[in-house]
Amino acid sequence: MKYLKLGDDLHASQLIYGVMRTADLSVEEMEELVKTALDEGVNFFDHADIYGAPDDGACEQLFGEVLKRHPEYRKKMILQTKCGIMHGSYDFSKKHILESVDKSLERLQTDYIDILLLHRPDALYEPEEIAEAFDELERAGKVRHFGVSNMPPMQIDYLQSKLNQKLIVNQLHFNPAHAGMLGPTLFMNTPEEPAYDRDGYIIDYTRLHNITIQAWSIFQPTSKDGTYLDNPKYQELNDCLEKYAKKYNVEKSAIVVAWIMRHPAHIQPIFGTTKVEHLKQLAKGVDIELDRLEWYDIYNHAVQEVQ
Repeated sequence: MKYLKLGDDLHASQLIYGVMRTADLSVEEMEELVKTALDEGVNFFDHADIYGAPDDGACEQLFGEVLKRHPEYRKKMILQTKCGIMHGSYDFSKKHILESVDKSLERLQTDYIDILLLHRPDALYEPEEIAEAFDELERAGKVRHFGVSNMPPMQIDYLQSKLNQKLIVNQLHFNPAHAGMLGPTLFMNTPEEPAYDRDGYIIDYTRLHNITIQAWSIFQPTSKDGTYLDNPKYQELNDCLEKYAKKYNVEKSAIVVAWIMRHPAHIQPIFGTTKVEHLKQLAKGVDIELDRLEWYDIYNHAVQEVQ
């Protein structure tokens, strides 16, 4: 496993286990997945207060049952959760942030969160109010580090100007079939559609400000579509991934992990699976170092099909 430093003191696995789709698992099944992840060197687990269906927080609740059975796991792992998304709206108010964290702590059966992220921008946010919430959470020892998700550079700058804490993470949708963040650089000064900047050169911005990108939905082209893996709409991309999967003797999903991690921004791929074997297959991607030609080969096949 590869590790990187987040903040001042977090020794984080570059691969993150996302629990979003685990609500229907039994405690025993979740227990096996957590143990397997730790055995594979994955010490980072991503949550959110809304994960779980039909009840918000169901995934945190399930994970908390595992920690209740294995309290020794807590010191081995980094727990991250998110707040701010409501059903049909967003809420970055101090009251909501504080209440959300308290509920997450209760469900996870822990007394602190390693990283709290603001889940998706709230158009009505008041940065001074967020700053008060973060200060209170930090003083109480409930949250140790802070970050954001799906947030553009200007909003990060404005929020950071009011905070006493450094924002260390921005969670963004990124994969070979959803790589628009690369387009303005690779297609600069051309009339091609990917040259249009929708993200404020967010990758360069995060590198400049020492903010780590965490890539969500690494196998989905959009938030509403299914996976592009084995999808005939993305046949050329799948053929390319299969070529390298055979070369490195891994599954195509592991090649996607390797492709994301090859970028020098040290992006953390978030994977969500309910299968132990799939977890092990994905972890193999960490050890693959794609060369430049291989990386660009995958990107070029993907961008041709996305356009």
